[in-house]
Amino acid sequence: MRVSFKVRGYHGHWSVESECMGKAKGNAGAWNSLLRMHSTHGLPQSVLRCFASFLNSGHSPDQFTFAITLSACAKLQNVELGRAVHCCIIKRGLQSASFCHGALIHLYANSHSLTSARTLFDAAPSPHLHPVSWTSLISGYVQAGLPEQALHVFEKMLTTTSPASFPILDPVALVTILNTYTSLGKLDNACQLFAQMPISTRNVVAWNVMISGHAKRGHYQEALAFFRQMSKHGVKSTRSTLASVLSAIASLAALHHGFLVHALAIKQGFDSSIYVASSLINMYGKCGLLDAARQVFDAISHKNMIVWNTMLGVYSQNAYLSNVMELFSDMTICGIHPDEFTYTSILSSCASFEYVRIGRQLHSTIIKKGFTSNLFVNNALIDLYAKVGALTEATKLFELMTYRDHISWNAIIVGYVQEEEEAGAFSLYQRMNLDGFVPDEVSLASILSACGNIKVLEVGQQLHCLSIKLGLETNLFAGSSLIDMYSKCGDIEDAQKIYSSMPERSVVSFNALIAGYAPKDIKEAISLLHEMLILGLKPSEITFVSLLDVCKGSAKVLLGMQIHCAVVKRGLLCGSEFLGTSLLGMYMDSQRLADASILFSEFSNLKSTVMWTALISGYTQNECSDVALNLYQEMRGNDILPDQATFVTALRASALLSSLHDGREIHSLIFHTGFDLDELTSSALVDMYAKCGDVKSAVQVFDELPIKKDVISWNSMIVGFAKNGYAESALKLFNEMAQSCITPDEVTFLGVLTACSHAGWVYEGRQIFHIMVNYYGIEPRGDHYACMVDLLGRWGFLKEAEDFIDKLEVEPNAMIWANLLGACRIHGDEKRGQRAAKKLIELEPKNSSSYVLLSNLYAASGLWDEARSLRRTMIKKDIQKMPGCSWIVVGQNTNLFVAGRIDGGGSTDQANKEQLVQLMFETFNISGFYASEQAVLSLYAVGRISGCTVDLVMEK
Repeated sequence: MRVSFKVRGYHGHWSVESECMGKAKGNAGAWNSLLRMHSTHGLPQSVLRCFASFLNSGHSPDQFTFAITLSACAKLQNVELGRAVHCCIIKRGLQSASFCHGALIHLYANSHSLTSARTLFDAAPSPHLHPVSWTSLISGYVQAGLPEQALHVFEKMLTTTSPASFPILDPVALVTILNTYTSLGKLDNACQLFAQMPISTRNVVAWNVMISGHAKRGHYQEALAFFRQMSKHGVKSTRSTLASVLSAIASLAALHHGFLVHALAIKQGFDSSIYVASSLINMYGKCGLLDAARQVFDAISHKNMIVWNTMLGVYSQNAYLSNVMELFSDMTICGIHPDEFTYTSILSSCASFEYVRIGRQLHSTIIKKGFTSNLFVNNALIDLYAKVGALTEATKLFELMTYRDHISWNAIIVGYVQEEEEAGAFSLYQRMNLDGFVPDEVSLASILSACGNIKVLEVGQQLHCLSIKLGLETNLFAGSSLIDMYSKCGDIEDAQKIYSSMPERSVVSFNALIAGYAPKDIKEAISLLHEMLILGLKPSEITFVSLLDVCKGSAKVLLGMQIHCAVVKRGLLCGSEFLGTSLLGMYMDSQRLADASILFSEFSNLKSTVMWTALISGYTQNECSDVALNLYQEMRGNDILPDQATFVTALRASALLSSLHDGREIHSLIFHTGFDLDELTSSALVDMYAKCGDVKSAVQVFDELPIKKDVISWNSMIVGFAKNGYAESALKLFNEMAQSCITPDEVTFLGVLTACSHAGWVYEGRQIFHIMVNYYGIEPRGDHYACMVDLLGRWGFLKEAEDFIDKLEVEPNAMIWANLLGACRIHGDEKRGQRAAKKLIELEPKNSSSYVLLSNLYAASGLWDEARSLRRTMIKKDIQKMPGCSWIVVGQNTNLFVAGRIDGGGSTDQANKEQLVQLMFETFNISGFYASEQAVLSLYAVGRISGCTVDLVMEK
């Protein structure tokens, strides 16, 4: 028998002659020895020639013969010849032999025929696989760039093979498996494998994998620890080592370690490397040393695009927009054409209301330069528009994208959550899942925030389960978001459990838990703050704001002042609009207006629109609307542009003062500055016009609102009609509201009940109250009960009003008894009035209005002695009645009138004031007003007026 083999790389055919015959005339063992000798000396072609001679010699090859031959085929990557040998093996029934099986898998894996290799591998029982089978298939997957499949085989080997018989993998395969573990986030498995690796195989590549793998997964301390171990073992760092460890240092802002690594880079001559220098610039930027970052940048003689973009990114991250634009200009002068990363850095620095105009201009440049289809640029544009609340533009860009990644989805979802568009956020999250994107920690954190905002605990719990399934339960970012969600939903117990189970904690996780405890248990919140300090974590602005938000009112303001001191001591207040606004709110809500004004003045040139608005709002809510409007004018005088919140606050102040002139001026400014009339601003305008008595303008603003009005807009108009005596219009609008499928709330019904009370529609009022409770299921508040008492009492149903109070399941408040007392004065029901007055004085012993109402009742009933006795009681208890105050605007002058004072305390001089009073009396007489004898005698009896002011008491 003569056999010929065509071997790749050699021309012609070999005839098997006497060469091999002479060397191996013995048995199969001799032939195998000869084959092994050629193989050991790295002569695969000689192996194949000898194999052919062996077949022609008449001896039968065994599994060792075929194994050596297949190894030669594998070295030559001659899969065709290997398949021919495979056929010989099958004919001789040796395909199940251990050495043949392993050699075949090695051949196919080494020749990139992985399907054939895997088929053979899976066909044999795992315990009987030759060690070569495992190593060959793993290495084959590694060489083919399929690390996950290599890892799958490796893990199968660990579970089915005893440790004693583990095959020894080559260093490349080991490093690949290490890298696969780290890239999949299986850091524990990577550490375990690394620890079991022979020290000889722990080369610099393996160390780099461990350092970069931990750094990329946010385990920065561990990355530093591996770097220190590497240095102790005498393994010399490479550029990749230094770049990876600098990344970890940057994230930790560990400046001391950064200096050490920088010194090492200089020592090893890597400081001039573009790769290392860029990492140094980034590290110094993250640590806040922008001058040091710029020095490294300036020291690079030949700067490429990476270096320019890194420096731009540093300026951008630190909000140095002027430096960003200057560096961008220098870059273009140097002939460096911006790429997508350049535009991304600049756009991210424009993501604020102050610089959005520059961002829009840059968007135009991007369109001209043809970057509109670039993924990174589109992501940056979406992020820009989403952060400034321009969701329409962000959504339009998002929908036009042909390809989206996780960053695209996260940017748009975060934007919707920040704008409190939770429904849109949930919809986008569902679309993301349907598009095959698995949520990461950012998308999960965003949607968890949405759950917390609208308090949907059940959905949050489902997302918690998903985070466990995705292996994110130990992720610092996701864990902190879970704490925040549970805290916002009121489940502080589960929030505490998440916090306790976290392997490491950050300022963010502490802030989330503090915010949850603060409203319920301020002592526990302060205890957590102390724990933060013990762990060496620095409290952020958010930490203190969470505490300040609950330090309102006289009971807790002292704690708030202590927190204020801590903020100043830590240097956090300087230039912090966020903290400044929170402190202003704390002092205003605690009625410490002087402290709020002093704090505001300390901000000098840093007073922003937000801070001005906070101060104006504080004075408005403290019934100092005149001061609030003066501050609004001062703000305008300082060229600070109001925002919509400012306008709403100023309109409320105008409404409380019934200052139509100021309200119209604000409305005009809103129109001329081009602000969109949103629901809140429009409702404030309706409310202002209605409270100023200009119902016609209120109706006009209301009618100009979009068809889809919200409940606030409807309420403003209904209450406006009610307060101005348009009961029929109020009820008509209430019916229109119901027909528009807008569900009325407690404010709606309060407005309608007020309208019924003013019009004397007792029957309709009863019906409305019944509908509110029994049809809409709204639990009445104290003001609803008070309104019903006023409705019944005002129109003479005093017994029913008192019975209504007696049947209440809640304790009647002062307003309820005051309304009954007022009704008793109108109808002269002395005994019932005394009962109501007694209850009212018990609730508010220092409130002068209770005594005045009862005094008026005594005077109306001719009980002068009782009236004088009550007056003496007020003097004895030092209860003083604030004098009534009214004002009118004539031209540019505001004229103030105070009860009992002819001078009025206003700005008009005495002579003009007396002329104005005389004009008013003439107008009163023409209009049919006359002096009320009973009222005059009542006030005179209790000493509230003297003879010169009797003529000022008028009624119609």
